[in-house]
Amino acid sequence: MPALSITDPDDPRIADYRALTDVELRTKWEPPNGLFIAEGELVIHRALRAGYRLRSALVDEKRVDQLGDLPADAPLYAAAPPVLEAVTGFHVHRGILASFHRRELTPLDQLLAGARRLAVLEGLNTHTNLGALFRSAAALGIDAVVLSPTCADPLYRRAVRVSMGEVFAIPYAKADDWPQTLAAIRAAGFTLLAMTPAPDAVALQHLTAAQRERPALLLGAEGPGLTRQALEASDVRVAIPMHNEVDSLNVATAAAVAFWELGRTAIS
Repeated sequence: MPALSITDPDDPRIADYRALTDVELRTKWEPPNGLFIAEGELVIHRALRAGYRLRSALVDEKRVDQLGDLPADAPLYAAAPPVLEAVTGFHVHRGILASFHRRELTPLDQLLAGARRLAVLEGLNTHTNLGALFRSAAALGIDAVVLSPTCADPLYRRAVRVSMGEVFAIPYAKADDWPQTLAAIRAAGFTLLAMTPAPDAVALQHLTAAQRERPALLLGAEGPGLTRQALEASDVRVAIPMHNEVDSLNVATAAAVAFWELGRTAIS
């Protein structure tokens, strides 16, 4: 399908792309309207491979001929860089944006039945951390992610971009009730491992084979960490041993270290 030229930033055909840097506005607009935005050709093609259905694409008019194949049943809009910036609120240096239809999330019981290793996130509301964590989860053997109701949206543009599209590779569910969901995770056969710098925490490398068999790693937000309720619901409190009096790591970094360790054979 040939690209359709856009010259007016207020053109209603590209309403999906308006004010992409306004987090509050996009959070209120995207999930209720069943869409999300992907940025960059690599991420867009990963979304397509994962089975997400394209609504439309918006591209720098100078790059139309550089695109790989996109589904022909979705409109392709092209505009000059000043128009793109006026619509989105930023310089679209990757040259292409796409709007996709969201899918229904996997029900929690189905998610738990199909997973061996879980990441369980409480209150992670920074999109960059969330995107980085999903990328590590995909790379390091985590099968699924459970999000508390206060977590950020994994399909927000910045989270998708930081994950390099790996949010599409990991199934996730959002809990309706919290922390009661933690009891359901334990009932499904998982061992709840709460990441905390508390002095009574067990070093990750000292976990037993049984504790590694079906781990559900609980991670809290930067700063506050896990709530008291989440810590009390856990089976084991765990930590990454630190040096030089450093008390903690960025949550996405800590998650990557823990994911790698949980994928190793237990040390006797």
